[in-house]
Amino acid sequence: MDNFDKNVFINCPFDDAYLPLLKALLFTIKYCGFTPRIALERFDSGEVRLVKIKQLIEASIYSIHDLSRIKATAIGEYFRLNMPLELGIDIGCREYHGLEKYQNKKILILESERFGIQKALSDMSFADCKCHLGEDVQMVSCVREWFAELGIKQLRSPSYIWDKYNDFISEVYRKKKQEGFNPSEIENIPIPEFMDWIDDKV
Repeated sequence: MDNFDKNVFINCPFDDAYLPLLKALLFTIKYCGFTPRIALERFDSGEVRLVKIKQLIEASIYSIHDLSRIKATAIGEYFRLNMPLELGIDIGCREYHGLEKYQNKKILILESERFGIQKALSDMSFADCKCHLGEDVQMVSCVREWFAELGIKQLRSPSYIWDKYNDFISEVYRKKKQEGFNPSEIENIPIPEFMDWIDDKV
């Protein structure tokens, strides 16, 4: 996992509602030939989370930051600031790190509402963001098109990758059900195990 030029750091929500988007994101990254790096890839209660985030950022030339959950949805609910914080660390790594390789880092910012980030973070008002509209099919398209814009060649179409993703999910459900998993257990499988399943098929 020390392949800097293939690693993609993922900064996103980890709640149940976001899980379909995360799974589509992980699959698309792997299908396009890259390696997702995410805090959920390893679990150690003794590990300082911010230290782990810094290590993952420094291990990855690419980063995807989904800021779609920075807006509170209910009265009394706090804004989610972890994602903007991690974006700031990543930008700081690119701008201030002494090693030249970090100056070549590429960053994708995702949102679910067009121009929503500019409303919340005015310093990002001129940043190019992609909008997935909260839909996993759009997530596939956003990530695939970003890789294409970076000059990655021979990528399959978004619709092709989406079809392959659905084939993969269907096969996983069928196989794991035969192995004794119930639907809830399959849906909520730990992310490291889910990524291993992708590796077995991609």
